[in-house]
Amino acid sequence: MDLCVTIKGVSFLLQTGLGILGNSVVLLVYSHIMCTEPKLLPVDMILCHLAFANLILLLTRCVPQTMTVFGLKDLLNDPGCKVVIYAYRIGRALSVCITCMLSVFQAVTIAPAGPFLSRLKLALSSLIFPTFVGLWLLNMAVCIAAPFFSMAPRNGTVLPFTLNLGFCHVDFRDNLSYVINGVAVSVRDFAFVALMVGSSGYILLLLHRHSHQVRKIRRSHSSGAETRAAKTVLILVILYVVFFGIDNVIWIYMLTVTNVSPVVADMRVFFSSCYASLSPYFIISSNKKVKRKIMCAAEQDQPSVETQESNDK
Repeated sequence: MDLCVTIKGVSFLLQTGLGILGNSVVLLVYSHIMCTEPKLLPVDMILCHLAFANLILLLTRCVPQTMTVFGLKDLLNDPGCKVVIYAYRIGRALSVCITCMLSVFQAVTIAPAGPFLSRLKLALSSLIFPTFVGLWLLNMAVCIAAPFFSMAPRNGTVLPFTLNLGFCHVDFRDNLSYVINGVAVSVRDFAFVALMVGSSGYILLLLHRHSHQVRKIRRSHSSGAETRAAKTVLILVILYVVFFGIDNVIWIYMLTVTNVSPVVADMRVFFSSCYASLSPYFIISSNKKVKRKIMCAAEQDQPSVETQESNDK
């Protein structure tokens, strides 16, 4: 195994391992909160769903990609490729949609109350679940073409207009199908990213206005909590937009060539998965509720370890 393959394999392995660990911890913490508290807050429901979408993305894309880099072949047959690619497309789409949903929700939450916004704020909690259902249905429909073009790798050369993922091929057969699929995915992504950036810009504007009332915000616990939550959302949005930009620059290049180099495809996979791997650690570090649960679990485990050590002595 040469140095380039080793570096690529270790990079994917670290990204996959850290991402699965981080998102699993977030999901476990929120599962514990659901069992011990009456209900999750709307923002916690969104963050939990975001971690679930990111976990789907990592399991269906980064895990087989890592195994392929290390030389494992014939991982999936045709039906397996169709299921995995479809699940990956949905997970990736949900990641951008739910991040956008989080940004819009936070913008509405901290916006000054008005006749319309007052009613909307009261209805926000009841809109969370229908929005989740709508996003799942939308992305299942947009991604429906993926299973029809996905297949296990064939021996021989890769045909034109085929995305070589290593463990699977996505054969669009002709340039028209290739471009239509790319445009449909890009339009959906750019629409949600535009909404995400717009709502984040509004949050920045509100935070700037609030900065002139720092003393008043400090006296109000709820305002301080909302401000911290808004800053966390801004960090997540900036993180997503940076990696989304890199991902789409590579994707646009891929749409302009007939045969895509495996190196280029690997680069796109890596950068498009960075958000899914890094975002749970921003959630853990900035969300006091999640951090407190993890600290409590660590403190509960520590006495049992000390007891075990004393018994061994």
